[in-house]
Amino acid sequence: MAERLDHTGTLSPARLGLTKPPRPPLYVSARNETVRMFDSDFMEFFSRVHPAIPLILYLPVVGFMLYVAIWRQGFPVFVVVGLFLLGMLLWTLLEYLIHRYIFHYEPKTRVGKRLHYIIHGVHHDYPNDARRLVMPPSVSVPLAFLFYGMFLLIFGRFSSSVFAGLVFGYVCYDMLHYATHHFPMKRGVLLWLKQYHLRHHYKDDHVGYGISSPLWDYVFRTTRR
Repeated sequence: MAERLDHTGTLSPARLGLTKPPRPPLYVSARNETVRMFDSDFMEFFSRVHPAIPLILYLPVVGFMLYVAIWRQGFPVFVVVGLFLLGMLLWTLLEYLIHRYIFHYEPKTRVGKRLHYIIHGVHHDYPNDARRLVMPPSVSVPLAFLFYGMFLLIFGRFSSSVFAGLVFGYVCYDMLHYATHHFPMKRGVLLWLKQYHLRHHYKDDHVGYGISSPLWDYVFRTTRR
């Protein structure tokens, strides 16, 4: 965890009624600041990602997969839409499971703790670090190939449509996560999602694992009590 607290940032928890309860000596930064994680400049460079990267990398993938499903495989549009929505739903489940059971797994070994900090712990210490809010391509690209291979085995010829929905869900997640930490989102559903996620950071990080959707928090009873 970080060793300083600053509630002067534009996303001050106090402004949203989310003031973190006293837990000295652990603190959470509320500004857009960063921390060095690696001695190697090479590794450090690739630990930071511009938030537009997922859009640039993955929207063309979504478009290509839909092209394959509609024009090359000849599926009716309503079938493609249904499978696309299934893929988005599957993403929300993956998002929940990864966040809860991988990102918030608490290792016991020194190496495990270091790895956990690199994967997710740093985000909880510096939640507004603008260059560490989306997944690095060095991680997301291999995962994309892995999931596409799994979808080929599970969904067969329907995999293009489902995978397009999954990837689009992932892009929405990354963009919404960035917006939650850096955009005002002053009203409606977006404000509710912003408050929902920031409670995870500043109230209780053992609940509220859904970011793009709280659906699975309700299903698995991990909403705030």
